[in-house]
Amino acid sequence: MMLLLLAYLGGLLTLLSPCILPVLPFVFARAGGSFLRSTLPLLLGMAITFTVVASLAAVGSAWVAQANQIGRWVALVVMAVFALALLWPAFADRLLAPFQRVGARLSARADAADDAGRGGAGTSLLVGIATGLLWAPCAGPILGLVLTGAALNGASASTSSLLLSYALGAVTALALAVWVGGRVFNALKARLGLGNVLRRVLGVAALLAVVAIAMGWDTGALTRLSTVSTARLEQGLLDAVPGVQPGAAAMTSTGAAAADVPLPVEGELPALEGTTGWLNSPPLTREQLRGKVVLIDFWTYSCINCLRAMPFVHEWAERYRDHGLVVIGVHTPEFAFERNPRNVMRAVEQLKVTYPVALDNDYAIWRAFENRYWPAHYFVDAQGRIRAHQFGEGNYAHSEQVIRRLLQEAGQTNLPPPADPTAATLQGVAEQADMGNLRSPETYLGHARAEHFASPGGFRRDQPFDYDLPQQWALNQWALRGRWSVDQESATLASAGGRIAFRFHARDLHLVLAPAADGKPIRFRVLLDGKPLQAADAGGDVQPDGTGVVDEHRLYQLVRQRADIGEHLFEIEFLDPGVQAYAFTFG
Repeated sequence: MMLLLLAYLGGLLTLLSPCILPVLPFVFARAGGSFLRSTLPLLLGMAITFTVVASLAAVGSAWVAQANQIGRWVALVVMAVFALALLWPAFADRLLAPFQRVGARLSARADAADDAGRGGAGTSLLVGIATGLLWAPCAGPILGLVLTGAALNGASASTSSLLLSYALGAVTALALAVWVGGRVFNALKARLGLGNVLRRVLGVAALLAVVAIAMGWDTGALTRLSTVSTARLEQGLLDAVPGVQPGAAAMTSTGAAAADVPLPVEGELPALEGTTGWLNSPPLTREQLRGKVVLIDFWTYSCINCLRAMPFVHEWAERYRDHGLVVIGVHTPEFAFERNPRNVMRAVEQLKVTYPVALDNDYAIWRAFENRYWPAHYFVDAQGRIRAHQFGEGNYAHSEQVIRRLLQEAGQTNLPPPADPTAATLQGVAEQADMGNLRSPETYLGHARAEHFASPGGFRRDQPFDYDLPQQWALNQWALRGRWSVDQESATLASAGGRIAFRFHARDLHLVLAPAADGKPIRFRVLLDGKPLQAADAGGDVQPDGTGVVDEHRLYQLVRQRADIGEHLFEIEFLDPGVQAYAFTFG
């Protein structure tokens, strides 16, 4: 229920977003008629279409994505004809006869039906369905939460209900705008006799909106020109409701009780079924683990939060292995390349993971636990009951205390002394984040979840395009330079010399990268504030001269500042084509 409310509120905030501008002309074109027979069916058509298309797109199937793009172009044609009908009804009657039923006469028929008292709801609903295909709400934190959860948990009635709640919130806001704007619209027509002029103005606005959508300006330039951002408002709503956001969890959230309070029972250990393979162990079952204390660690190998937590998980596995503790790493991929068993096997070897690892490519165990985070630790007692959890980094001493309590409950009395988290030797990406200097968030480069993209003109989705860097930067904006193709998950460089730039504030900067499709390594060099990266600020994957090579699918540490930690412009130039870039993370 809370997620439904958040989704609805996120939709309401869409009215403050520039992404609503392209559809306003179509909505206001119907504002002169009856609200129940004209405006309401249009808004409901928008909501239904958006819900259906977004639900299908969340599944991630290639044919769905293709159908969605085809649907957008069909809708563009329909709405362009509708705009021409507003401008020149007689001209449309002569030259656009094949499209009259869905274009030139849409508005006229609806108006005539209203005047005759016969409704016109069907016509308005058709316009709303077409407009819904054009509508691309800004993917702020709340819509990002809904879509990410849908992608991770699969298609379901819950997914569609959340998307419908978001759409209903948006159309509620639009209805309010129509109510206010419609009064102005009707007053102008009645008192000033400007009905035909307003009709033509709306036609011009509708045509401009069609052009803007076709050129991608609705998600590019409009976002940057906006003086109102809803991201902070949406994030505030999410922050007020703990435990609802999926994804990498840099924050700490624990379900463990205090040292002198009995640990609660949070549920039973689900069956460890549906995996696509196991590493370091034959398949383990819930029944085999009965009598053991179990730590379930959800992770994925390119997640910086997981990598920073991993040394402590290793320590617990080694320290308490002979005292009844079994650690199981559940590797649930975030990116497509993390589904490749060879990539995971290489990462397990490099990270020196010796405990069992379940390959959860189909999210079977993830869904069984109703999990939402990387990393996430679930503590299971010897009777197979979940007694505590930890979401995100931190609380390491407390987590170890939970393990010790469960082992003691199981009859273990001769436990070794607890580890000292402050004495751990942490190097490279495992070094804990400098939270006092962390001002930049995880940022995805694929258009499905990208935010703060600053290249002029915005994205050209799923097609090669020559991008450039902006003249001015704001904190946490990023951009591309050169010929790139941006799909839902990543950006792929088509020709040598391309760059990625990010205005950031953090000690460390990481970037998830992959070599060319043929496996050929990609050379790169790093610049900071327009100058070659100094050896003192080079990350673990950068040579002292600021150069490096992308030769694996993984997270690369590119910047680790030792001094002067502040706001800087990062740039990485790729000397070879084919690199794939997925996400920035910071520490």
